[in-house]
Amino acid sequence: MATINLKSGDKAPEFVSVDQNGKQIKLSDFKGKKVILYFYPKDNTSGCTAEACSLRDGYEQLANLGFEVVGVSPDSEKSHQNFIKKYNLPFRLIADTDQKVANLYGVWGEKKMYGKAYMGILRTTFIIDEKGVIAHVISKVDTGEHVKQILELIGKP
Repeated sequence: MATINLKSGDKAPEFVSVDQNGKQIKLSDFKGKKVILYFYPKDNTSGCTAEACSLRDGYEQLANLGFEVVGVSPDSEKSHQNFIKKYNLPFRLIADTDQKVANLYGVWGEKKMYGKAYMGILRTTFIIDEKGVIAHVISKVDTGEHVKQILELIGKP
């Protein structure tokens, strides 16, 4: 099982990838802004949909607190476009098809389902401050109540 070695106070690793539209996206694009960088296993699965919809429903509140929301999964740009359209998601999704961003953040690791081991995304959210420093790491994500979980963590319940 991979362990997430990044913790509060660490500099968030710089990444360069592409979003759902094939447009380059990198952490430094958000310099001076707070970022909720959330890693999830797969578009259109129940837990991932619940998490994305929680972030969608709380998006305005998070934006008012100065946060940008960015999702990351190994799905393709096309899959992300469909996911965004289907659930009306107001934020960008990174198509991390080569798992480079997931590996940088230590969230690509061994998982088990029905007794079988396989490699995949360890659902994790990183809250990054304006200076690019990790303020919080959420490794036990409450998919249905993720925004509430984030707001409680940052002291804005």
